[in-house]
Amino acid sequence: MPVFRTADFELASGATLAELEIAYECYGDISAGADNVILVTHGLTSSHHAAGAVTADRRKGWWSEVIGPGKVFDTDRYAIVSANMLGSCYGSTGPASVDPRTGWRYGPRFPDITFEDIVRTQHLLLRSMGVRRLVAVAGSSFGGLQVFQWAVSFPDFMAGIIAMDTGPKDIFDSAAIAARLVAEFSRDPNWHGGDYYAAGGLVPALTALRIKTLKSYGFEERLKGLADASARERVLLETAREWADEFDANSLVVLLRAMARYNVEQDFHRIRARLFYELADSDEIFPASIGAEVLTKLRAAGVDVTFLKVHSRHGHYATTEEPEKWVPQVRRFLAQLDGA
Repeated sequence: MPVFRTADFELASGATLAELEIAYECYGDISAGADNVILVTHGLTSSHHAAGAVTADRRKGWWSEVIGPGKVFDTDRYAIVSANMLGSCYGSTGPASVDPRTGWRYGPRFPDITFEDIVRTQHLLLRSMGVRRLVAVAGSSFGGLQVFQWAVSFPDFMAGIIAMDTGPKDIFDSAAIAARLVAEFSRDPNWHGGDYYAAGGLVPALTALRIKTLKSYGFEERLKGLADASARERVLLETAREWADEFDANSLVVLLRAMARYNVEQDFHRIRARLFYELADSDEIFPASIGAEVLTKLRAAGVDVTFLKVHSRHGHYATTEEPEKWVPQVRRFLAQLDGA
């Protein structure tokens, strides 16, 4: 797994990470001029493994259906870079990392981060690869939040942005959600104020949380092909347990707190890139009902935006479950970016 490393990364809060590591994967070859790169950004609880073979810990690439030769993110033409975001737990610096100044895991002492911090680490990674301008940044859900942040933090660094199943601000009161999670986690005897690593982690608490999350995302729609109810429950439990075995509870809290501080609507005037924006009518996480207000504000700020509302029964999984409903439009959008 390739990892970008740098030292003394200053966060928006003023705190400094003595060592910064960002894990990433790249699909396709970067051109001699490094002008064929698309950055893809991942969801809250997923990783930088966006495509390709199932990993040793059984993670499937979340955009395997759309990244590859001849696909919409065509690796014969583009180099697709996917970075594990700052604060996550799949190889990038986060709460489970060891603080070199103390020799102990950061745990609950990991400093507050912002979406601006997250995209600045990705920018440093890309610059280290020789990239001076992207074709596009693309992502859905929490990844889509990063897309919008990219557009306002580095407005001239990409020709286009592709934001799906997402929005330009926190609509969930994520600070309250993070506080509720800490309260739930604190009931686990392994919690120890967030220093649970030596105690065996929080697998039961995370499994229960993941089951609720998967249901809210519409995961049960995927299981309708299983006629037996007990088989559906078993798949749901196994899927939740696999995630709980590998994800870090402190990362979840840190990233939700970052989301609580996220709002780029006041910076729409900074956006220079063309925008493709998609929402699904069955999504209860980022409902299509937010689209009209967001579009009005974007267009008032002079943003060149193409909007697509997808009809799907798959809720928040619409983008990954039915890519055929947005791939043709994104192909046309990427074609418009050629030479931009």
